[in-house]
Amino acid sequence: MKLKFRKIAYQLHLWLGLTSGLIVVIMAATGCILAFEEELKQIIHPQRYFVERTGKEKLPLSDLAARAEKALPEGLKIKRVQLSSDPSRTYVFRTLKMDNDALTYWGTYLYYYRVYMDPYTGKVQEIEDAKKDFFEIVLDLHRRLLLGEKIGKTITGYATLIFAVILFSGLVIWYPRKMSKSMLKGMFFIKTSANWKRINYDVHNVLGFYAVIPLLLIAYSALIWNFEDVDKWVKKTLNGGVSTEQKAKSKLPSDEFTNQKNMLDIVGTQVIKELSDKKSALINFPRTEEGTYYAEVTYDNRQYRNEQYNFDQYSGEIVKHQRYKDHNIPYGTALRERNYDLHTGSILGITGRIIYLLAGIIAASLPITGFIIYLNRKKKKPKKKKIHMKRLAGIKS
Repeated sequence: MKLKFRKIAYQLHLWLGLTSGLIVVIMAATGCILAFEEELKQIIHPQRYFVERTGKEKLPLSDLAARAEKALPEGLKIKRVQLSSDPSRTYVFRTLKMDNDALTYWGTYLYYYRVYMDPYTGKVQEIEDAKKDFFEIVLDLHRRLLLGEKIGKTITGYATLIFAVILFSGLVIWYPRKMSKSMLKGMFFIKTSANWKRINYDVHNVLGFYAVIPLLLIAYSALIWNFEDVDKWVKKTLNGGVSTEQKAKSKLPSDEFTNQKNMLDIVGTQVIKELSDKKSALINFPRTEEGTYYAEVTYDNRQYRNEQYNFDQYSGEIVKHQRYKDHNIPYGTALRERNYDLHTGSILGITGRIIYLLAGIIAASLPITGFIIYLNRKKKKPKKKKIHMKRLAGIKS
């Protein structure tokens, strides 16, 4: 029974690996490039992220937003701003519109602009057409293979599911049928003194084992994003009988509302005040009449360590406030909030990101080393057949 299960695991590992190998290489390689995206961007484009000179006071957020909007192509509206507690950093205003029915990357992003602004002087330091940004293209290749939301996301979603099966089947194959001292050594160490075929096998077998836990976490978090039903099921199961809260809404005023500019300043002042002892913040502008200003103030490089605010767009009042460490947050919701950090490794800080980067490099190598193992075994089979035929010929003669 155990032998049969092992054979099934081997066949799954082999054929699923052969069919999804190229996609796994692409997703793993692009993931490695994105691992330290923010740090690389700041090195490559310092003029975008840092001001020439810091000042005593920053301009009102409504004034900065108006200037950023004026810098955009005509008719486009600012939809988000990113702030930093670092006094030397620019404010980043963003506008984005996507078509999820498009079949290519270029069709998916109808427009995507970022405006980098000096918050002390209001000077626009750069207007970036983010649709042409190298890292944005790499991100879409990672998520959708540049094939749009419907096709590309479906392919990467099922490729991730297949990859998870490959990892589990690989663990079954990795564990030897008979345990011995030499077998035990071969499970955890690469025999560098052996020939290249054995080294290739060990690289696949040993490194695959060491990377399996972070790779399974990466696969799980990707499945949560790719399959809405899985996301809902996990959240519902872990939340138990606890009902989820209703979406925060603004109260529509009885009279005509004309104080939108002041509301942005009220919201901005409160967010900046909360930002003083934290790392960064973002403010999403309301999209509908009942929408709110949604603000997320993050403590450090771990995205889940944040405080979330919903401000009424007509009064500036806080209609909802949630801290990541609140005890009343259900387990399923708390796990979902950590999904990004679970996917990138930042849940363990810089150490986790480095571990995930190494795991990503190993993941990119696994289909290649696995394919080489397959080719080597395939070449051996005809030789065995020839020897067998010679033996039969000898018996007949």
